[in-house]
Amino acid sequence: MSGYRFGGPLAHFFIGLTGFWFSGYGVTYLAEAFDRSTMNLAKTSVGKAAEVESLIAPTLRSMGYDIVRIVLSGRDQPVLQIMAERLSDGGMTVDDCAEVSRAVAAILDVEDPIPSAYTLEVSSPGLDRPLTRLADFERFAGFEAKVEMTETLEGRRRFAGRLRGVEQDQVLIQCDEGETRLPFLEIAKAKLKLTDELIAASETLRQSNPSDD
Repeated sequence: MSGYRFGGPLAHFFIGLTGFWFSGYGVTYLAEAFDRSTMNLAKTSVGKAAEVESLIAPTLRSMGYDIVRIVLSGRDQPVLQIMAERLSDGGMTVDDCAEVSRAVAAILDVEDPIPSAYTLEVSSPGLDRPLTRLADFERFAGFEAKVEMTETLEGRRRFAGRLRGVEQDQVLIQCDEGETRLPFLEIAKAKLKLTDELIAASETLRQSNPSDD
């Protein structure tokens, strides 16, 4: 039976910049499989991590949580990183992380998808969160983001600018050169850019949810 390093569950909860958001910086892997209905398009995991996601997603959703990203890294001492948020308001507290961790541990102890001992880490997306679902680009329209494509588009693979929402399966981003349309399925990785504007918005959200302090 697979387990965790040091012989027991080991979950790490990361407190972020404001106390309401939690850390989860950078984008390592994005998903392989996706729902074909346009606004449900998502790239949240790949390979073995996608197998883990298929096992835990239904339970977490029934508990009121949505998966933002799952990454399984390392060979000798694998680390399973699960980034999640509440379906109701996108928030995530330390107690939420603990609840998700317990549920995931119970499922994986039975299903045993990872053949070796591993460490489980659960966190919220953080301020400069990865954008792994098409709906994320609509949700965070107006904020600045960085996007990297799988293939060259208009002579380059990297784009930075202000998100303008989505049209069909296209992400709209206002760059210095003008508005550009990026096919979501050709995005390799994307994340919000940490700006004063984003920090201020998160603080406003934190104040509207005092229970998350």
